[in-house]
Amino acid sequence: MSGWPAVLVAWSTVAAWLVLVFGRGAFWRANQRLPMVRGDARRDWPAVTAVVPARNEAEGIGRCVRALLQQNYPGELRVLVVDDQSVDDTAAIARETAHRMGAEVRVLSGAPLPQGWAGKVWAMAQGVAAAGPVPYLWFTDGDIVHGPEVLRRLMVQAEGRDLSLVSLMVMLACDRFWERLLIPPFIFFFQMLYPFPWVNNPRRKLAGAAGGCMLLRRECLEKAGGFAAMRAALIDDCTLAARIKPHGAIWLGLGTESHSLRDYHRLREIWRMVARSAYVQLRFSPARLLVAVLGMMFLYVVPPLALLAGLFTGSAWLALPGLLALLLMARAYLPSLRLYALPAGWVLSLPVAALLYTVMTLDSARRHYVGRGGAWKGRHYGAAEGEEG
Repeated sequence: MSGWPAVLVAWSTVAAWLVLVFGRGAFWRANQRLPMVRGDARRDWPAVTAVVPARNEAEGIGRCVRALLQQNYPGELRVLVVDDQSVDDTAAIARETAHRMGAEVRVLSGAPLPQGWAGKVWAMAQGVAAAGPVPYLWFTDGDIVHGPEVLRRLMVQAEGRDLSLVSLMVMLACDRFWERLLIPPFIFFFQMLYPFPWVNNPRRKLAGAAGGCMLLRRECLEKAGGFAAMRAALIDDCTLAARIKPHGAIWLGLGTESHSLRDYHRLREIWRMVARSAYVQLRFSPARLLVAVLGMMFLYVVPPLALLAGLFTGSAWLALPGLLALLLMARAYLPSLRLYALPAGWVLSLPVAALLYTVMTLDSARRHYVGRGGAWKGRHYGAAEGEEG
């Protein structure tokens, strides 16, 4: 990396990071949180049905159901587990958990997947039909545990700001090496792609959500055409948000009281998670894939290369922009590290993580073209059944 073209590229990365830090909704601050609830100011708490689409979730469904039944919610809360053709003990464990707690949980045996439907969307649609005319639906995954105040805080946010959809990006496991290397960047990249302040701004068209925790007004879902209107969506959460936002304001934040039970102890587990949906997010477009790969290289690989090349050749014109871009990158990444209580030194790992995510995205495209795209829980989806919208 040398010569004036290299210098121009290096300084361009500084300009790009300045735009990201100061011109993209301050996404990196990671400060979109639910307000704390003090006392019961409300007298009327709308009825809610928690819908859990669960496929082979025996490992976590018991803790998930227990947390739902322990919600400190003053209004009516019903729990509905949609057993999506599981081949393990998901349904039995859900029923046994409710029995031990002396509570009622409805476990619905999901119907076979129809042609043209994505599995999770089909399970969610069945949950909506079984829930009846309840004002609010709370969708949560079967491997997530919510703190006892989560639903109350979601409802205060929804009712207080007249929102149609309130969603939380829950805390992911971040205890082992690969999790520490790749989970905070996953949250960082998601916020960069869907700046939460822009998602939460009714005047902007950008819409996003996190499928692990979504409180949704039923009437707004019906206005948007229900789940039948997005039957083939593999990225169900963001597709749902995009359909809901024209009919009502939405809000997306970080949920520190909700935790995923899914561990990613080995690289291949995170790789599988990313590879199943990355190319779907790019709408199966080779042109978008090329732009994404070049963009990742430009933002995350060029700055350290410029700094090293400048130091090696004694060129301040290369070293200085490389250093400035890295400092801007580090400043933007720090709040995501703090969210997961990781030392500041992990900022140095972001270029490595970005490179790995780039390779995962390329592998996602490869899997698609060899007929293994969109694989999840034993199901494979092709381009014809891919993302809508």
